[in-house]
Amino acid sequence: MAKREIDVVVVSDVHLGTYGCHAKELLKYLKSINPKTVILNGDIIDIWQFSKNYWPEDHMKVVRKIIKYISEGTPVYYLTGNHDEMLRKFAEISFGSFHLANKLILNLDNKKAWIFHGDVFDVTMQHSKWLAKLGAIGYDTLIHLNSFVNWILTRLGREKMSFSKKIKAKFKDAVKFINDFENTAADLAIDKGYDFVICGHIHQFEIREIKTEKGKTLYLNSGDWVESLTALEYANEQWSVYKYLPEHFKNEKPDEDNVTENDDLNSKLNIKQLLEQLKTESL
Repeated sequence: MAKREIDVVVVSDVHLGTYGCHAKELLKYLKSINPKTVILNGDIIDIWQFSKNYWPEDHMKVVRKIIKYISEGTPVYYLTGNHDEMLRKFAEISFGSFHLANKLILNLDNKKAWIFHGDVFDVTMQHSKWLAKLGAIGYDTLIHLNSFVNWILTRLGREKMSFSKKIKAKFKDAVKFINDFENTAADLAIDKGYDFVICGHIHQFEIREIKTEKGKTLYLNSGDWVESLTALEYANEQWSVYKYLPEHFKNEKPDEDNVTENDDLNSKLNIKQLLEQLKTESL
């Protein structure tokens, strides 16, 4: 499969280290593109829910793919989110083409993009972090149960369903929160004079122009790799949402992995130890 050339890819809310993460699908997507800039917009590794007993091979391969981008000189910006907030103490550091930050302003064809995760707008995160963490565990459990139900539905030849999407659609407060989130981000971007404002956090992909009496901006959200399986792509001076579909990869040939079994085991152990330490320090 020929790789698609794109200027910028924005991925968020991958939640590596949780059962709901679709790392295998994300890896296929990353291998199908050749981006000039990679932006990881928060909650890439879920340090909140990290368990040293669960770190599958596919999750490790995603990390190795990111490291490969860095080693090849592709600029990679890791913007912190709430599930990887422990990294915020190390923000504003760079190693080669890797940059760790809390937010980013990117110039794109004479336009400015303001990029950040978006948990700053979450009142629960600001005032009841323990409640937010409890909700995250509940969400991961719901996704795990949903996967089992969808496996049964697939075996029966029926269409898959999303528990969380049905819950969000049913409760007006959830819909209102999403609308408030988008409008708040847009209002701030307009005040600051940014052409684009790009967030993650709410697991709801979107590209929408928002106008107020003060001006307009393009609000974008990259969605997630738990349910939506979406990313934002910028190419030919245009933004678009990429949505993963299995049929895109029917003719894909398996890539060779040059990492030896011992090297892979050592990498896993090092990452597990680091994540366990970060999680312990945050308690």
